[in-house]
Amino acid sequence: MKRHAPATERNRAFILDVLRPRLAGRRRVLEIASGTGQHSVYFAREMPWLEWQPTDGDAASLESIEAWRAEGPENVLPARRLDVTSDWGDVEADAVVCINMIHIAPWEATPALFAGASRLLAPGAPLVLYGPYRFGGVTAPSNVEFDASLRARDPRWGVRDETDITRVAEERGFARRDVVAMPANNHCLVYERSGSGPT
Repeated sequence: MKRHAPATERNRAFILDVLRPRLAGRRRVLEIASGTGQHSVYFAREMPWLEWQPTDGDAASLESIEAWRAEGPENVLPARRLDVTSDWGDVEADAVVCINMIHIAPWEATPALFAGASRLLAPGAPLVLYGPYRFGGVTAPSNVEFDASLRARDPRWGVRDETDITRVAEERGFARRDVVAMPANNHCLVYERSGSGPT
């Protein structure tokens, strides 16, 4: 029931360095596609002023999140089932974090993510993405190989282009504020809810 993703142990400290200053003034973070739950527990422990709301659409992932939460800090909230492409319900948060979802989901999940976050977040609130990306169609050779393996598993998956992600973000009321290079040819894309609504 309690699952373990080795990549989480490798990337979590680097992601924390990006998140900590951007979540310093926040109260509750909604994590989309929390997976095993390892990130949720680690980030909540390292940022104790936050309430961390893990979510996932997969039943096995929700079980794993709860197993990790049982050993984690009290500021990790009970895991919630959330399909990013459906109604988000009554979830509350003033920041959104999404790690390694966009490339292992159909493209429709990306505009759905920004649309849901647009309804949820107030102006100035951050939305942080982490994963492999293309930039103007270009990415590292390892990401090209990864993209091919993803599309072999499901043709709807793949390494997305930052240009396409940012276009969708802007259409739904977000501005890109930062791009942070990370180890293993990954990046954090930092967006901020703008004062205007979706166009």
